[in-house]
Amino acid sequence: MEELAREAGIPVRTVRFYRERGLISPPRREGRIAWYDDHHLARLRTIAGLLERGHTLTGIADLARTFESGRDVAEVLGLGEPTEETPVRLTPEQLADHFEGEVTPENLAAALDLGYLATDGDEIVHISRRLLEVSAELVREGVPLATVLSAARRVREHADALAELFVSALEAHSDETEPPQLRPLARAVVDAELSMALDRRLRRDSTDRPPRGPAS
Repeated sequence: MEELAREAGIPVRTVRFYRERGLISPPRREGRIAWYDDHHLARLRTIAGLLERGHTLTGIADLARTFESGRDVAEVLGLGEPTEETPVRLTPEQLADHFEGEVTPENLAAALDLGYLATDGDEIVHISRRLLEVSAELVREGVPLATVLSAARRVREHADALAELFVSALEAHSDETEPPQLRPLARAVVDAELSMALDRRLRRDSTDRPPRGPAS
């Protein structure tokens, strides 16, 4: 414990306190000797990083329990990595920096359940750099992360339905498992239809808005 505390740059009593609170796992014991490893050191550094970002010890403990209950990356990527998406490896501190003040146990659990996040040892893996960046941008624009994740679940349902539609249509007229034109055609149609849907929605808002009265 003394060596671990020295490596982490904190007092031994702090390590002991974290151990008593369950913030770090028990050491491996050999007789009367307790061995701590790199996992314990990484956890201590994570605690320090999250404390600097305003999280409480109780909140960190809740996050740790949620994190440890998540699926590991091998399970999430069991069918293979995304064809066109780039997974991103993050420390818990880096994830907190992406979503300042929004990394709660509830949001973390929702993201893990969606399969956006997975665990890999002491790291977190986000399944898609593009989705990570878009989600972070929405939060910076003032949209709560809980709302972003709720919308993502609905988008996932519609996306699955669209994928089924396009694959079924092309499979009915092609002997190839994945025709080369499938992805570009599907993206083009969805992009055009979504653009026009946004036009219709925004125009409806503008026509429903009551006219401004004369200035007094």
